[in-house]
Amino acid sequence: MTRRTAVVSGGTRGIGLALSLRLAALGHHVYALYRDDEAAAMRAAAESEGAIEPVRMDVARPRDVAEGCERILAAGGAPHVLVNNAGVNRDRPFLDLIDEDWDQVLATNLSGPFRLTRALAPAMVEAGRGSIVNIGATTGIRPRANGANYCAAKAGLLHLTRCLALELAPAVRVNSLIPGFTDTPEVVERYGLDDPGRRAEILRTIPSRRIGTVQDIADALEFLVNAKSGYVTGQQLIVDGGNFMG
Repeated sequence: MTRRTAVVSGGTRGIGLALSLRLAALGHHVYALYRDDEAAAMRAAAESEGAIEPVRMDVARPRDVAEGCERILAAGGAPHVLVNNAGVNRDRPFLDLIDEDWDQVLATNLSGPFRLTRALAPAMVEAGRGSIVNIGATTGIRPRANGANYCAAKAGLLHLTRCLALELAPAVRVNSLIPGFTDTPEVVERYGLDDPGRRAEILRTIPSRRIGTVQDIADALEFLVNAKSGYVTGQQLIVDGGNFMG
């Protein structure tokens, strides 16, 4: 296989779409995984003029991951880049969490990256190269109310990143990219950023005094997957305008 390939979970909407488009612009054929929004998947393929190939896969389902990754490896060979970006939120107070809330968030946000990496990393190691980037969250470092399941999953992902960096070295580098407030429809709705008062309140907590763009996150991904970060592995890169410093 001569073409460079990349796999991006949750790669057809929001930040994930920006990451897929950036990797496509860098010359990768991108397998963008999506769960159920077929219209968004088709738009991503059209916007990239075919450089993004949508692949339907629920990363929370082991069989989906195993079968989908087998097809990707057969078609494109060992990926040069794997981005574990797919995630879900099911927020509610801890005492109100039900098993389904816990299981679905952990299955997608933590077990999904584990299974995708387990399926694709052997070929990357055998090829002797590759970069894996896990999309984290500052709530994996500091807690927040009503998100025990999400915080636990993202905390686990940070430590999984370090363990993978140890075990897959020196062939494959593994890092975590942690976005802050980023201007996507999901974040705007989730945090009420279309309300000027709420936006101003959040901006006061950000030293850079602006909400991030998806291009800010794509810029960071570009650094983590290219040769300029060749001596960087097992690290967490927080891209949030200084909102979290720790």
